[in-house]
Amino acid sequence: MADPTRVHVPLGERAYDILIGPDLLEEAGERLKAMFPGRRYGIVTDTEVARAQLPRLTRALDAAGLEHAAVVVPNGEASKSIAKLDDVVEGLLEARLERGDIVLALGGGVIGDLAGFAASITRRGMDFVQIPTTLLAQVDSSVGGKTGINSPHGKNLIGAFHQPKLVLADLTALETLPPRQFAAGYAEVVKYGLIDDEAFFFWLEENQTEIFAGGPARAEAIARACEAKTRFVLADEKETGVRALLNLGHTFGHALEKATGFSDRLLHGEGVAIGMVLAHGFSAKLGLAPSQDTGRIAAHLRHSGLPTTLAEIPGSLPGTDVLMEAIAQDKKVVRGALTFILTRGIGQSFIEKNVDPEMVRAYIEEMRGG
Repeated sequence: MADPTRVHVPLGERAYDILIGPDLLEEAGERLKAMFPGRRYGIVTDTEVARAQLPRLTRALDAAGLEHAAVVVPNGEASKSIAKLDDVVEGLLEARLERGDIVLALGGGVIGDLAGFAASITRRGMDFVQIPTTLLAQVDSSVGGKTGINSPHGKNLIGAFHQPKLVLADLTALETLPPRQFAAGYAEVVKYGLIDDEAFFFWLEENQTEIFAGGPARAEAIARACEAKTRFVLADEKETGVRALLNLGHTFGHALEKATGFSDRLLHGEGVAIGMVLAHGFSAKLGLAPSQDTGRIAAHLRHSGLPTTLAEIPGSLPGTDVLMEAIAQDKKVVRGALTFILTRGIGQSFIEKNVDPEMVRAYIEEMRGG
């Protein structure tokens, strides 16, 4: 097996590696057998990934002589629900998987969040391995231990912190992604530059074509994003402080996802793309950031095939009151006070508490009109 790029997450006894490289699904059986001898495996995946990637994984597990069972849920954000969580937990128990066995999360961010949360509560806690098959999952949701499902009240409001034992980011899996899905994942890559790494954002502007084409810059972008995510996780694992910066664009984005019914009308990364433009525009409106940065960010995201305005969301949006209600359910809200990730410019994001809801409402109204 060729040596993949390795990003280490040094969390003491819970430390793990992120491996980034081609054909890691074909190598998964031997790697898992060497790292976790004597375990059995419960694969959690969705209908689309089951067709495209599950055969690769099962062949590798069979070749290594590893016992496994699969639980398949429907593709899409709607599977991050109490009902599908119950299906996954019951599927793992029906397969007679024990507490010492391992759950494999094979899929995108939805599956990683759902399977990780299921692992955290099944038999009071099972180990799990992230095998992210989308760009978004490889650079963001598979790293850091945040797992969970959605509630009718909002996104990711039910969950747990549960770190994986290993992350296998197979670059080959990205070759089957539809362009829209790849672009949605790229929004999370851009986010790391906008938070605190202006040089990385400029590098993305220069290397965007190669990243989308699958050249060496793609692996470098994924590794740099994982390194950035790891830095925030180490500084603030339970998101009580600086890790909240990783939610740049997400307060607006999650509200828009809820407003569109967590459906394919708006993918998570598309919501984040619009949200990051809104966050920078709102910061400029408050006199905190130069307005030209908002235009530069929007231009880069548009060139990547991402929406950047409310008007680009298919169908009609509910009223501003509904959007504000969703924002009020954001996980960063403390005692009813709104907290936003704002910015003083590219690579200069910060946490702003006690944001005036009326200013947010007025800004959303302005953007709806635009």
